[in-house]
Amino acid sequence: MTYDVIILTDKNHVNSSENPSLQKIFLEDNLLKQALIAEGLSVERLSWDDAFFDWQQAKSVIFRSTWDYFNRFDEFTEWLNRVSKQTILFNSKDLIYWNIDKHYLKDLDTNGIRIVETHFIEQGSSMTLAALYEELGWKDTVLKPCVSGTSRHTYKLSVANLEKHEAIFKELISKESMMLSPFQHNIVTKGEMSLVIFNGIYSHAVLKVAKTGDFRVQSNFGGSVHAYDPTEKEIAFATKIVHACPELPIYARVDIFIDNDGELAVLEVELVEPELWFRNNLKAADILANALKEKLNAH
Repeated sequence: MTYDVIILTDKNHVNSSENPSLQKIFLEDNLLKQALIAEGLSVERLSWDDAFFDWQQAKSVIFRSTWDYFNRFDEFTEWLNRVSKQTILFNSKDLIYWNIDKHYLKDLDTNGIRIVETHFIEQGSSMTLAALYEELGWKDTVLKPCVSGTSRHTYKLSVANLEKHEAIFKELISKESMMLSPFQHNIVTKGEMSLVIFNGIYSHAVLKVAKTGDFRVQSNFGGSVHAYDPTEKEIAFATKIVHACPELPIYARVDIFIDNDGELAVLEVELVEPELWFRNNLKAADILANALKEKLNAH
């Protein structure tokens, strides 16, 4: 059987369970599946590494909850290169490769987008954290990998705990590039705004808030999500960011915040497998499904 759309997840999220987080993911993907079916499209939901599926039997695939790719990066990229020759990818392979590595922030900066101030440390660097602190003059910072997700190896650093993190930094930088940024106090006090954009048009937004005593907004660290009504300025900024990407993504989640200078800045643009909170705006799944159908009809 040939399918119009395969909704991609990973092997850990294929089936629902009593686990609330897994139920949430299953609900989100199912809302999109039902919206696609309502558009008259044939749909299946599979793990991206499903060994029994012939990807030539899919007209297209859409990345949703593929949340293990950064832990299986070599395997994932090999699969991505192969499958991109067999079917249509949403978002495209080129856009995914651009977005996987947070060096893309440099491109946005070049295109006039205010980004979180960032110093990139390339793989194999002999720099120590102490030397970086002396060079940059920053006091409180956040260190994380350039290819990451779910706050993998994300550390809040200060002069007081710098020495304690030297060993893990040395180990990490030998294997991958890292990025260091000044700690953004407003993310803790005010939260992080996530705006969902389909085909360059704003859909809806949420506010992500870290739990008391933490700085990470992800739910696995106790962060919470709240309905949010963004300002016109925030919508315009997020829309501008999406149009500054190498090509217009069919879906995007733009994470923005008020930086330490009181200005709107972008923290991340999520184009691979962002949570899109269809459950917060049920019409959003219909909008994306319609956009996918139009893209398929155009091919």
